[in-house]
Amino acid sequence: MGKRCYIVGAGEFSGRFMPAEYDYIIAADAGYAALMDSGIVPDMVVGDFDSLGEAPGHPCVVRASADKDDTDMMMAVREGLAKGCGSFIIDGALGGRLDHTLANIQLLKMIASKGAGGILLGRDICITAITNAKALFSPAVSGIISIFALSGIAEGVTLTGLKYCLSDATLTDIHPIGVSNEFIGSFASVSVKNGTLLITWEGEAGELLVES
Repeated sequence: MGKRCYIVGAGEFSGRFMPAEYDYIIAADAGYAALMDSGIVPDMVVGDFDSLGEAPGHPCVVRASADKDDTDMMMAVREGLAKGCGSFIIDGALGGRLDHTLANIQLLKMIASKGAGGILLGRDICITAITNAKALFSPAVSGIISIFALSGIAEGVTLTGLKYCLSDATLTDIHPIGVSNEFIGSFASVSVKNGTLLITWEGEAGELLVES
């Protein structure tokens, strides 16, 4: 999967996950302020800096015009992929503008399409997307888990170790049948043979393992 990339954006900073020593750290625009307030110096800062106000005095700044096609978070992910990162923990991606939240959810699908893994962190929620893969959770996880079709149609969906199980089912984006499932203290798995699933759960990023 390659090394891990920790990205912080300008949304609501959860602070629930701190980067490890060898993680590559990217600040997306005003995410720089959140990182510095937490005593974390990023390896790179990207964005048009409309939120931060000006580009920071940092040795590695990638600046773009406000008229760019990519969001600041997309810029950060592209830089992480270019650095060979195969896993992304993204904080400050939720709780702000709804359009940016939706864009960040779509970003998870892009990350999955590259064969990488991505998790959005909120104060009380984690969100990921898997494409033709399996997500595994330990018995220690508790609370609500919800599964959505992010690719229009998701085929061969199997859920095990949850309150409501499925076997080789088809989910669509017009019938949210996967809302409000529950962990039951067992090893749990969510898999899809053809398509992309969006998974939300109440817990920590480290509780998830993805198998392709």
